[in-house]
Amino acid sequence: MAALVGPLLVLAFCLSQALRDVYFGHVFQGVDFFAVILLAFTLSTLVFGIITAVRMPAELKTLRGHIAAVLAMNLTTAVAWSCYFFALTHLEPSIVSTVHSGMAPLTVVALAACGVRLAKPSVVGRGELWSFAAIAVSIAGLWWVVLSGRSGLRVGNEPTNLIGLVLLMISGSSITISLLYSKRLHDHGVSAEAVTAVRYLLLILVAAGVEAFKGRIEGVGGFLDLATLSIAASGLIVLPLFTLQVGIALTAPLTAHVIRSLGPVCVFMLEQVDGRLVYSTSTLICIVFYSAAVIASNLAHGWKVRAITA
Repeated sequence: MAALVGPLLVLAFCLSQALRDVYFGHVFQGVDFFAVILLAFTLSTLVFGIITAVRMPAELKTLRGHIAAVLAMNLTTAVAWSCYFFALTHLEPSIVSTVHSGMAPLTVVALAACGVRLAKPSVVGRGELWSFAAIAVSIAGLWWVVLSGRSGLRVGNEPTNLIGLVLLMISGSSITISLLYSKRLHDHGVSAEAVTAVRYLLLILVAAGVEAFKGRIEGVGGFLDLATLSIAASGLIVLPLFTLQVGIALTAPLTAHVIRSLGPVCVFMLEQVDGRLVYSTSTLICIVFYSAAVIASNLAHGWKVRAITA
């Protein structure tokens, strides 16, 4: 039962990210996404920074001994969230979630093929490789859906859509590498609280710089708007990310990323309530194909593990 805790926490993150993506995909039509980044991740850093300093100050010393990993985690996290929220502003949320999530297992496999080991290696069998190839096909299908104008979001222009898709590929790869660095820190005894306290520092600096350059927070009219955004950012971004952080610490990297790939199904269901969007059969077909590939990869992984331990 204890072995299921990590995967279940990652699954809980998947469900919460569906609500996050649909809600903020709507919000970003009127509010600068860097403002949401600044609110959410500053609060996260303050809360978990205080917890770490009070309850586990020795871990701050441990982090200083792995400064290269901390800096790499910060850089990849900042790139990932900036690219992701840009795409969420301009593309259908379920497509954003699918492409972003689908890049995770593909990135893990690509890193392994290049001999890069950022965390404890996990051998990928032939069945999993075929499943990952199917995931790549589903991502290519979603590119076609967006660029041919068949997605559920008919507003926008082709250059912006193309930029959004490219940034999604970058965000998915970057967040995967970031999580692998966080897994490395966990393997050295650093808790999820301590990692959360330091992983968003560069992202906060970038968001603060953007807002300072603009001179105002676009789309926030007063205290009520600010309070609403703060609560939403805390409940839909900060807490789920901490849940994911704990889940990642208890789960093999490849397994965690495959579970996260189930999130787009929930996003597609929830986005039907967004008045900006229309029902897209093409999007649904690609997501169903993607989900089938994810399930197949899970089955292949499970069979391989049982064969090894038998």
